[in-house]
Amino acid sequence: MNTFKDYYNNEVKFAIREQPFSENPQHVWVITRYGDKWLLTKHGDRGMEFPGGKVEPGENAPEAAIREVFEETGGVVNHLEFIGQYYVDGKSDYIIKNVYFAHVDEMTEQVHYFETDGPVLLNQLPDNVKKDKRFSFMMRDEILPLSLKEIEKRELM
Repeated sequence: MNTFKDYYNNEVKFAIREQPFSENPQHVWVITRYGDKWLLTKHGDRGMEFPGGKVEPGENAPEAAIREVFEETGGVVNHLEFIGQYYVDGKSDYIIKNVYFAHVDEMTEQVHYFETDGPVLLNQLPDNVKKDKRFSFMMRDEILPLSLKEIEKRELM
């Protein structure tokens, strides 16, 4: 298990390949590829980030991950892989979130992309994502590099 402080100085615990904090987490985050590009979304307030959000009533975390990718980018997920789970001990509450890796094989233009400005395709993620103000705070802690390392280790790309 990895423990560190996030962008807002909250304690975060991240476990690869297991769900130690909840079998039914209420949040998801999906590191997404479309062909040979990274598929992100642009949140109006936070900046560029991978799709994600809350698990809605009646769905499980994998279903929420697939739905969030579609709603925020128009991407149709053809393969979803669980990477890990993290726990953020916030100032007033806690958040438990599953991290997934997804391959998208089709993009569908949406009339609206909910709380985002739609898809963003990048050939590569910048080396300095933590300091790049175009990216959301969610891209600035250790979850992304640890997840990318696991994705590479499993040869998922």
